Amino acid sequence: MRGEAAGTLYVVATPIGNLEDVTLRALRILRDADLIAAEDTRRTRKLLVAHGIDRPMTSYHDAVERARAPRIVERLLAGASVALVSDAGTPGIADPGYHLVRGALAAGVRVVPIPGPSSVTALVSVAGFPAERFVFEGFLPTRPGARIARLRALAAEPRALVFLEAARRLAGFLDAARAALGGGRPAAIGRELTKLHEEILRGTLDDLAARVAAGGEPKGEVTVVVAGAPEGKRERDESALDDAIRAARAAGRSVRDVAADVARATGYTRREVYRRALALEGRGPS
Repeated sequence: MRGEAAGTLYVVATPIGNLEDVTLRALRILRDADLIAAEDTRRTRKLLVAHGIDRPMTSYHDAVERARAPRIVERLLAGASVALVSDAGTPGIADPGYHLVRGALAAGVRVVPIPGPSSVTALVSVAGFPAERFVFEGFLPTRPGARIARLRALAAEPRALVFLEAARRLAGFLDAARAALGGGRPAAIGRELTKLHEEILRGTLDDLAARVAAGGEPKGEVTVVVAGAPEGKRERDESALDDAIRAARAAGRSVRDVAADVARATGYTRREVYRRALALEGRGPS
């Protein structure tokens, strides 16, 4: 079999800021790898230099992921060990990695996770409100209409909601979250987590929106965790349902898929969502 002589693909989590937050196992894998596939070789080189590691690297970011994955798989099949890293955190989670992992698995190559730092778990652990059960939404759509539609679809979600956002869009995100989820929701914002100028803001969405607006535009990326819908207040909002259906259909989803996805997010049954989707398109009873 081809896989018998194949190497191994290691999916390695790297520090989200502080270069000391790397595991001993990750350092060993990086030190022994035949090749390091890095989202940004310049940023990864800083980590390697800090820990006295010198290994060959190749660039592996969003723009080249599909094209370079097959070539890296060929290296793996020839027996090489490859460490896949992103700029910060874990590859494949709001970062490149999926295509290479899928290609390696399809070729019979062993894929091994090397876990480590995460801005998500870091912020959830210090949020200050119940967030042990949470939904990771990552980056929301950048277009205001699609963004607020997605947030409205999450309005009845009882678990905490975790988002990633570019700091320059944080004010717009908070305004949309207040409108869709209610300004009284507890939330926490983590900026520059684990770095020298780490900042964690806690309060209601209304409070945080005012503080961010008064503080000027922050830089970098931020992580946001918002408390889930409180018990007794998860009222089903038909306008939010319609927005969620329209957004999903505009994204090319079939009515059947929309029914399953929106039902899961809003608390409506699949049948209710399916009938409403047909009604919105004039194909069924309203």
